[in-house]
Amino acid sequence: MLEEVKHLGHASIRIESTKIVYIDPFNIKNPKKDADLIFCTHSHYDHLSIKDIKLISKDSTKLIVPSEAIAAAKESKLNIVEVEPNKNYTIDSVSFSTVPAYNIGKSFHPKSKNWVGYIIFLNNTIYYHSGDTDFIPEMKNIKADIIFLPVGGTYTMNWKEAAEAANTISCSYAIPIHYGDIVGSKNDAQNFVNEIRLPKKGVILIE
Repeated sequence: MLEEVKHLGHASIRIESTKIVYIDPFNIKNPKKDADLIFCTHSHYDHLSIKDIKLISKDSTKLIVPSEAIAAAKESKLNIVEVEPNKNYTIDSVSFSTVPAYNIGKSFHPKSKNWVGYIIFLNNTIYYHSGDTDFIPEMKNIKADIIFLPVGGTYTMNWKEAAEAANTISCSYAIPIHYGDIVGSKNDAQNFVNEIRLPKKGVILIE
């Protein structure tokens, strides 16, 4: 199941399945212009990076962004799909739903912005990328095979809060992201993995 997934650093994920999907591409190294769908969780520069989107996109690529990010996304010159929280969508035979993403007790990612995480269905596998968020009540109802959660703290959950979220969410694999670049460390990722309770498994994908 994990062989289709690459953590490209920070919060960036690449999934090579029935479609080539990127989520929050940022500081992409050795880019391929192969993206079918690019999902961006919000408009912050490390999640909606036009430079990186251009590196991986082709003429037919679709860029999926929340409403607040539409203006920034237009610079990509791609076909843009606008989304909002708590909705279901199907684009190019890929079904996905949106989950709110926001902070509790800090102001970096206010709920009023309507930023999102994504639950994406690809080839009988369900992926959940939370975006930049804290452990929010909406996570308790999520069911996925592979989940990607931020562990770096400051702007998002820290590793301990993320582990609590992962142990609450119904999943098989929990992947730490949002560390090692702007905020967070490899130790945060390792601490997160160590706290995941069986039968779930925490896995660090980036070297």
